[in-house]
Amino acid sequence: MLYSIGSRREVRRIPHRHFYETYRRRLTDAEYQAIYDELNKRIDSNEVHTSSWIPGANWMGTVYQPIYDTACRCNQELAAQLSG
Repeated sequence: MLYSIGSRREVRRIPHRHFYETYRRRLTDAEYQAIYDELNKRIDSNEVHTSSWIPGANWMGTVYQPIYDTACRCNQELAAQLSG
């Protein structure tokens, strides 16, 4: 489950859905699935995660690289927002 730190409530909807859907459409289904699978693998390994730590500082050569290269067209700020 995903919880909001501020309210301590379970997140049941996608915040900023339009933003998410715009950038999601730029990824292929295979790219999206690879990111999804990697996130689930990491999340299943521990109880608490900080989203900004998961991709790390350098995304090159990782499943997260298409977020930066393709979805956000090399915009670092947008890529950080989308992955967070």
